[in-house]
Amino acid sequence: MSSLKIAFLGSRGIPRCYSGFETAVEEVSVRLARMGHRVTVYNRIPYNKYSGSEFHGVQIVKMPTIQAKGTDTLVHSALCTLDTLWKKFDIVYYCGVGSSVFCLPAKLRGAKTVVNVDGADWERAKWGMLGKKWLRWSEEMAAGSADSVIADHPLIRDRYLRQFGKECDLISYGADVVEADPGREALSRFHLHPHGYFLFVSRLTPENGADMVMEGYLKSGVEMPLVVVGDAPYLPEYQEKLKSLVVEGNGRILMTGYQFGEAYRQLSFHARAFVFPTTIEATRPVLLEQMGMGSCILARDTPANRHILGDAGVWFSSGVPSLAAGMKGVADPGHDPVRQSALARKRIRDFYTWDLVAKQYHELFLGLKAGRRK
Repeated sequence: MSSLKIAFLGSRGIPRCYSGFETAVEEVSVRLARMGHRVTVYNRIPYNKYSGSEFHGVQIVKMPTIQAKGTDTLVHSALCTLDTLWKKFDIVYYCGVGSSVFCLPAKLRGAKTVVNVDGADWERAKWGMLGKKWLRWSEEMAAGSADSVIADHPLIRDRYLRQFGKECDLISYGADVVEADPGREALSRFHLHPHGYFLFVSRLTPENGADMVMEGYLKSGVEMPLVVVGDAPYLPEYQEKLKSLVVEGNGRILMTGYQFGEAYRQLSFHARAFVFPTTIEATRPVLLEQMGMGSCILARDTPANRHILGDAGVWFSSGVPSLAAGMKGVADPGHDPVRQSALARKRIRDFYTWDLVAKQYHELFLGLKAGRRK
């Protein structure tokens, strides 16, 4: 097998410390290194605190940034791209469409460039008018300059073909199937009981619907608590709205901040149901993770979510009243989630394992290097 020199940049780095991009980079980069490729991941300082220079066969390069919403990823990606120019990588992989402007200098040094566009990032509420314009322009840049644009969902692939005439490579995120009890220490720490709480996990931004989940929960009148895992560093006004809903919950809504590793697995595995209200047309890594845990998933009924969940979901149509009714139904002692749990785990095994995702990247990267396309 031909060994490639591969760089991953644009995320906060590994080990995972923030979001789905970091999880994907960790899972894929480690597997590619096991396949014999020489893999480098650029970690963003000061966000990633890992002090080592190697992680499970992956080389770690630490690069700084300017810590502000508009400059964070852009400055980091610029510095990382400069570093790749003299290291002569075969593949340079950019996480996020906002960094696609740096494909051109990487290509001039002979690298094949890959951009994972991760949905319509310009729709996110954290961006102002200038940020949205930059991200929309970046989509055009990715379509015109990247050797491969990665779409994680068919709806993204179809949009790029329709708007830009760009044939994307369809590679989803992945997840692990967890069937053995990972433990209950996190439940004890937060005073929770197995199958006795609802779970919501996300960056706490308007498009992810944390406020809708809280409002639906309060309207449902269920007694079991709602556990909210995540944070939002750039949206203080939205955070204040969430805090007011927590106060209204009178102790029944628990905000834990970010949780990773065993704590996250334990909270996910033992939840009564995972609530997924998003309408974003993309594959959300957190949804795949919850499917792998065998969670009962109460999801908003959209084409994007139907594509991922198939028959494994419990659906609500839209809006707070519909969500409240769904939560009330799932909380009922007569509700049996066993069938949905089995279907969810099966869909992960069939379509979304990290081994399958890493194999797809391996084949794509070899094809790009050899000048072959699908």
